[in-house]
Amino acid sequence: MSVPELHIISTGKQQITKFVEIASEIHEYIDFIHLREKHMSAAQLYQAVTLLCERNIPLSKIIVNDRVDVAWSQQAYGVQLAFHSLDVSVVKQAFPGIRVGRSIHSFDEAQTVFEKGADFAIYGHVFPTNSKSGLPPKGVEELKEITMNMKLPIIAIGGITPSNSELLINAGAKGIAVMSGVLDAKSPVQAVKEYCRSLGKGR
Repeated sequence: MSVPELHIISTGKQQITKFVEIASEIHEYIDFIHLREKHMSAAQLYQAVTLLCERNIPLSKIIVNDRVDVAWSQQAYGVQLAFHSLDVSVVKQAFPGIRVGRSIHSFDEAQTVFEKGADFAIYGHVFPTNSKSGLPPKGVEELKEITMNMKLPIIAIGGITPSNSELLINAGAKGIAVMSGVLDAKSPVQAVKEYCRSLGKGR
């Protein structure tokens, strides 16, 4: 069994220079860094990727949310699509070679994006989280149903802590995605090390 992946997703609330600074401190411990900055223009996102690269963060670890043009032009690892983004099959055909993730919230959505060729999906929110206040969490059972019935790598997101990470991996998740649990921590490096330990990452 492969070691679970640890994805860190920007909160969209930090100054980009602060995010880049934190990312440069933690990237050796994690697998992927997602730029999820909905308020940024394509030009601003392009510059953000450039800033990450200038801090020696490899493009092979960078995933851009929604903007496949930015991900493609910067030769980033991949793009993470949302419900309002281009269709997975369109991106796979127009941008051959780029890795395509899709945000999902149900078994049916997982089935659809799997059939359209998604390379992975981010599923959530699994546990209660302040960023989704008022919306009930999805829980672990549907996650397990997805992982047991299709070969689509699932990254779980939402309210994940070092103490509940193992539940998700046992349910078949390929990894976890964390936002504020690391980026808003007093010591992001210490926080990310705790997540690593919970996932059995020996770094």
